[in-house]
Amino acid sequence: MNSPKFKSYISRIESSSVYDVAQITPITKANQLSRALKNEIYLKREDLQPVFSFKIRGAYNKLAKLKKSGLDVPVIAASAGNHAQGVAYGAKSLGLKAFIVMPVTTPSIKVNSVRNFGGKVILYGDNFDEAFAHGVSIAKKEGYAFIHPYDDKDVIAGQGTVGMELIDQIQSGIDAVFVPVGGGGLLAGLGTYIKHMSPKTKIIGVEPEDAACLKLALDNNKRLSLKEVGLFADGVAVKQIGKETFSLIKEWIDDVVTVSVDEMCASVQDTFQETRTIAEPAGALALAGLKKYSQSRGLKNKTLVAINSGANLNFDRLGHIVERVQLGESKEVLLSVKIPEEKGSFRRFCTFLGKRSVSEFNYRAEESEEANIFVACRFNDKEGKGKLIKHLKNKGFSPKDLSGNEVAKLHIKHMVGGRAPKAVTERGEYIFRVEFPERPGALVGFLDKLSDKFNITLFHYRNQGSAYGRVLVGFESKEKNYSKLNKYLSDTGFRFWDETQNLAYKAFLK
Repeated sequence: MNSPKFKSYISRIESSSVYDVAQITPITKANQLSRALKNEIYLKREDLQPVFSFKIRGAYNKLAKLKKSGLDVPVIAASAGNHAQGVAYGAKSLGLKAFIVMPVTTPSIKVNSVRNFGGKVILYGDNFDEAFAHGVSIAKKEGYAFIHPYDDKDVIAGQGTVGMELIDQIQSGIDAVFVPVGGGGLLAGLGTYIKHMSPKTKIIGVEPEDAACLKLALDNNKRLSLKEVGLFADGVAVKQIGKETFSLIKEWIDDVVTVSVDEMCASVQDTFQETRTIAEPAGALALAGLKKYSQSRGLKNKTLVAINSGANLNFDRLGHIVERVQLGESKEVLLSVKIPEEKGSFRRFCTFLGKRSVSEFNYRAEESEEANIFVACRFNDKEGKGKLIKHLKNKGFSPKDLSGNEVAKLHIKHMVGGRAPKAVTERGEYIFRVEFPERPGALVGFLDKLSDKFNITLFHYRNQGSAYGRVLVGFESKEKNYSKLNKYLSDTGFRFWDETQNLAYKAFLK
């Protein structure tokens, strides 16, 4: 770490111009996670920058250097969002005109933010690499100054100020810093500074499993390009680690952790619980890696820091994140279970679930001897999943675990059901929407009140965290018995509505 190259970077970082616009961001102790993981865990709050991301540091540092050297042409950048905002904000502060090429897939919150900062947005390509190539092409054609999002010495130095702040903020020493990795600018700058000042501190990169370009390079001891990358964590969706960044990182990197989409979602929730702010997936990436690394290696009484790199999240993505949180914590299981297609078997199966928290339950009568139930249960600890599967097997069932099945999680859980069997249609079917107070065991309690007087032909339930559970339930019944069915539901004491003439039911389920 004493080579002229590394000394040059330390000098660049310490003389950076970032604080003309950037904030010295605080560190927040994650008290709940610290207790749960038995380590001192801190979040470096780069989500509190003026553009809600660390990217303002590197972008402004580069622009300030260009301005000082007499730049008199517009600048252009390519970015999936956060670098774009940094360039637009920095350019406006310095009186420069900025063009930003962004993938068509970029969340609108980032596109609108760039425009609000005065940047001229050019939407091009389906991913960062296509936008990047287009930006370089425009720069050459028009003579604009291209501001690279990570593979530039001044950009790297600007990002390195995050590491400089950490050294000042945690005087007692840091055992490990977890850093999100896209092209590697933040990791290269931060890691170079911290390794120079505190060689014993471990620097650990964190990547999504479907965008692990640094791991690919380290495994092969050279930069290679991924064929494709996942876009969930769009801020780090890069196919190839940077040339300059990799030349630094490979000299001192201690480890790389890869995490799943579900694990990132769980860390978005962790961040909210600790700070009451919502991180974007790339912003929660480092914390997901910290949790995975510390648990898998049994770390105790260590000081660990995760970089919360950004909070530019499209609000409409929250629904998807919330759905995956419990799976990311291994505290939910999705099961496919066969039950006998006979009266009373549905309720009997439900009684075996006991007081467990059921988060989803789908059933449709079938013209066969067995019917499939799709059920999801949540637990307070990771052991709950194994206990439930063992319990059901002991009761004679053969549950299939679908918790890791992307098709099941993304699609099948919303498609279970279908139209009623011919025999049910001929005998008659009535559909009702029912509400009951939500609490552990409430679903089984509801089914107990229904008993087995009428054969259940359809059942759909999702626990959406509200005060009331909502069920769509079908009963086999002839028209002459409708009044008895109606009284039967009234006797449960729950609110209900007849939806038999509902257009959606008639179009897809009848």
